[in-house]
Amino acid sequence: MKQKSRELTTPLRNFSLQLSPTPRGARLARLLATEQLRSWGLPLDPARQVIAELSTNAATHGRVPGRDFRLFLYAVADTLRIEVTDTRDDRLPTLSDSGRGLLLVEALTDRWGVTPGLPPRKTVWAELDLAPEPKNLHSGGAGGLPEGPHR
Repeated sequence: MKQKSRELTTPLRNFSLQLSPTPRGARLARLLATEQLRSWGLPLDPARQVIAELSTNAATHGRVPGRDFRLFLYAVADTLRIEVTDTRDDRLPTLSDSGRGLLLVEALTDRWGVTPGLPPRKTVWAELDLAPEPKNLHSGGAGGLPEGPHR
């Protein structure tokens, strides 16, 4: 019996940067990632805003002198995953932190979270679904919500 080879039909695109945990490093992360997204033909927003927030958090709250942070972008099928890894695993981000950065990430992304890494690392990640929302085929109604049973 002949075995079929399994091919990846969806392109996997990735991009990685290692940057200093400074305001300049956070700004460079946003600028260089924006150019990468543009070259992939992906929408720039809200991705660049999420990248800016996560990179700024890594440079501010995840900063350890002499240790860089890393930005990863993965685009697979209709999902863009943004990961920022820093070297402060003792400081986990929460929505209740002062400031509005993670509230923006929560509002702009479809999913986000924190994954522990090899000590002393942690990764804050966020995912954006890039597929267009299905069009409502029915006009009228309650904002596209299914109607209740007819009597």
